[in-house]
Amino acid sequence: MCGRYAASRRPEDLTGLFQIEKWEPKETLAPDWNVAPTKEVYAVLERPLKDKDADPDRPVRQLRVLKWGLVPSWSKTPEGAARMINARAETLHEKPSFKRAFAQRRCILPADGYFEWVTGAAERQLEEQGKKKRPRKQPYFVTPADGAVFAMAGLYEFWRDPTLPPDHPQAWWATCSVVTTDADKEPLGVAPAEGPHALADIHPRMPLMLTPDRWDAWLDPARTDTDDLRSLLTPPPSGLMRAYPVATAVSNVRNNGPELLEEIAAPEEGTLF
Repeated sequence: MCGRYAASRRPEDLTGLFQIEKWEPKETLAPDWNVAPTKEVYAVLERPLKDKDADPDRPVRQLRVLKWGLVPSWSKTPEGAARMINARAETLHEKPSFKRAFAQRRCILPADGYFEWVTGAAERQLEEQGKKKRPRKQPYFVTPADGAVFAMAGLYEFWRDPTLPPDHPQAWWATCSVVTTDADKEPLGVAPAEGPHALADIHPRMPLMLTPDRWDAWLDPARTDTDDLRSLLTPPPSGLMRAYPVATAVSNVRNNGPELLEEIAAPEEGTLF
């Protein structure tokens, strides 16, 4: 699962990194160290431009702003968007909410890394101690060990609000979802001194990381065969990530700032791993 992540890179950096051809400076987002569902996020995608002078058959790699929480094009209302933040890699080719986007509208969601809250071991320890009150869950930040961008596989959709006229600026919603896969069970590239030593120790699911050699294939709108596309859903090699505990301040979506990514020496008092 991925319910919170950090995305602080400037659009100027992303355009060079992903070889973006089209980006609108008016769509610039502020750095966000606590991205939560329904927020606007950057997405890298390829599709023809609608400009009158553009070639309608040539896909252009673009940096776009989408809302996190996918609304299928056939939805009557956008009310379920906050629940559609993740799409399981194993089933997205058959799920009505995702299969069309998987075949035709794939994107990359650039991130610094993602947050996950440890629950399993804490619950077991409480059970053993006979306690009823749960301690605060300890958040961990998971990020590429080499400091590179965390390119999360994503899907996007367009939804038309039937209550608004077609020319209304809010008539169309552009939304997205993060593709998730099984968390790596192998030792982390850089493991903390105490606590989890594999991503699966933190949570059984994680965002599907796309290594640079898969970016072009994932974004290519000409690839629409789902059997072919499913080969791109293989998790990356083990050992590419590191995870470390961070302050519980990130648990409150109102908190935002680079300090949320600072590593703490050990889980905070009152939390358990």
